[in-house]
Amino acid sequence: MTELENVNPNVYKKSEDRKLTKDDEDEDVVDPFDEREIFDLIRNINDPEHPLTLEELHVLEQSLITVDNEKNTINILFTPTIPHCSMATLIGLSIRVKLLRALPPRFKVSVEINPGTHASEHAVNKQLTDKERVAAALENTHLMEVINQCIGTPLK
Repeated sequence: MTELENVNPNVYKKSEDRKLTKDDEDEDVVDPFDEREIFDLIRNINDPEHPLTLEELHVLEQSLITVDNEKNTINILFTPTIPHCSMATLIGLSIRVKLLRALPPRFKVSVEINPGTHASEHAVNKQLTDKERVAAALENTHLMEVINQCIGTPLK
């Protein structure tokens, strides 16, 4: 087992669950995607190092998500718990895979590090925005096992 980089991370309270309305459950009502809906899709992704979700670690926050239904774009900024987090690329890939599996293919999803929060943010962002690098990473069986663990059921 490798040594933890952030032995004692700050843990935050989770947001309340969104209250569903009749329109939310009615398949005949067309409603655009919004930031809260995207946040709800990714908030329970597990951190690769800790038995906590990305929401509980404030790696993901609803305020750092933008959705443009007309342009079919979704932009996610995430904040690693420490400036030299070696798991940043894995976290970004986990967010991207979760959204690619959950959203209609019309959306272009961008996942990047929140500016100024990581020592290697430009290098990590370059990896996360390069389609060929992402595709190659997703062909790696071991990496996909780790990503699937992260995006699976939250650890208790």
